[in-house]
Amino acid sequence: MPIVHKGTVVDVKKVGSYFVLTATAADIPKDFKPGNFVAVAIGDERSSLILRRAFSIYQVNDRGVYGGTVDIVVSPHGPGTDYIANLKRNDPINLVGPLGKPFSLPKDPVPCVLVGGGYGAAPLFTLAEALTARGCRVDFILGASTQEKLFGMLEARRISTTLSVTTDDGTSGVMGRVTDVLPDVIKKSGAAVVYACGPMQMLKAVSEVATLHGIVSQTSVEESMACGIGVCMTCVMPIIGEDGVTRMLRSCVDGPAFRGDKVRWDEVGTIPADTWGAPEIGGH
Repeated sequence: MPIVHKGTVVDVKKVGSYFVLTATAADIPKDFKPGNFVAVAIGDERSSLILRRAFSIYQVNDRGVYGGTVDIVVSPHGPGTDYIANLKRNDPINLVGPLGKPFSLPKDPVPCVLVGGGYGAAPLFTLAEALTARGCRVDFILGASTQEKLFGMLEARRISTTLSVTTDDGTSGVMGRVTDVLPDVIKKSGAAVVYACGPMQMLKAVSEVATLHGIVSQTSVEESMACGIGVCMTCVMPIIGEDGVTRMLRSCVDGPAFRGDKVRWDEVGTIPADTWGAPEIGGH
């Protein structure tokens, strides 16, 4: 069960366009699995915004002078994320976690391709470590709009067999999108699974490439999560079940990791007419 942790900021580092924040988090490292996230309160008890902000867990440490700690990657783009990015060492921080359904790991050691877009790559590094521990080959693809918005290149190079980099403007690696290099990486590695985390349009494109090559994709979605614990229903998405029936599932508790070929990407943000329990047109 997720727990509220009243922690303390241990460190905040600027990395490219992002901030990596480390906070004490009691038992989160013990319960953590790759793909979990935390929901962070904004402000203190007197001034906090109502909604928490969800962040993928980048790293955990269950030892050291601070006890359990958790790292998140913050991209400031509004009042909430600006508040978190500007926290200082020893500031209090309120976390709920670990939340969400983690990535599913292959039963057998198979080649895997990990695709990250910008700071969305954050949860893929603990995943890579878990896959490597199972004997899986890991190939990384990292993409962003520009070089400064890439994240984790050195870490990806260290833990993977190959690293491919793309930027929209060509300032690093191949000019283009991650899906421009993905087919070649799949073929050369003999990949059986593609894992991806990043912007929703990237996830859609990656899942389509994986399906075209006849392999499974797991996508960690970036849907807005107001509560993070399945209560508010703001993060629902149309997902096709094993029985072929579409249901509106909650990204925060049923995800954020979903089979890419089961997400109805073009209808995210809507309730498709054939969804289980959808309102009938005309009210009949």
